[in-house]
Amino acid sequence: MLISSFIALAAVIVAGLRFILGPTAADRTMALDILTVISISLIALIALSAGRAIYLDVAFVYGLLSFIGVVAVARYLEGGL
Repeated sequence: MLISSFIALAAVIVAGLRFILGPTAADRTMALDILTVISISLIALIALSAGRAIYLDVAFVYGLLSFIGVVAVARYLEGGL
């Protein structure tokens, strides 16, 4: 479990750098989506370590909201919103 936490931390650092340094809005949007996927995996990891299935429901809802948000931003960037 500790190894997966370190891997997630490294992924957050790399995605955070892409979010800050991304030259275009599409790069920043993709980095934000990656950060939400990493946070969903961390919520699932917490659910596993705590033995609480309710956290998986939280991760599922967060994933749905993240997907809707990314679709909305993508449509805005394409000029269709």
